[in-house]
Amino acid sequence: MPYDSNLDAQTFTRFWENDSGKIVVSVYSYNKGTKKIQIVREVKDRNGEYAFAKLGRLTKEETEGILPIIQEALKMM
Repeated sequence: MPYDSNLDAQTFTRFWENDSGKIVVSVYSYNKGTKKIQIVREVKDRNGEYAFAKLGRLTKEETEGILPIIQEALKMM
């Protein structure tokens, strides 16, 4: 069964932002299944627009910034 974006329900989303971009924490449920946390990094390009980037490693500042958001997301699961 191929992925169907209509079955992917987002129930929570918040972000933490700094000068270089933002980290988005979301909770999704596919086809009314188990809720899962998704964490995405978005960086600013030359025009100041956000573009997806590999999350990779987090700095201490980033981790401290998103930790309360992750704890809030856990309550939604």
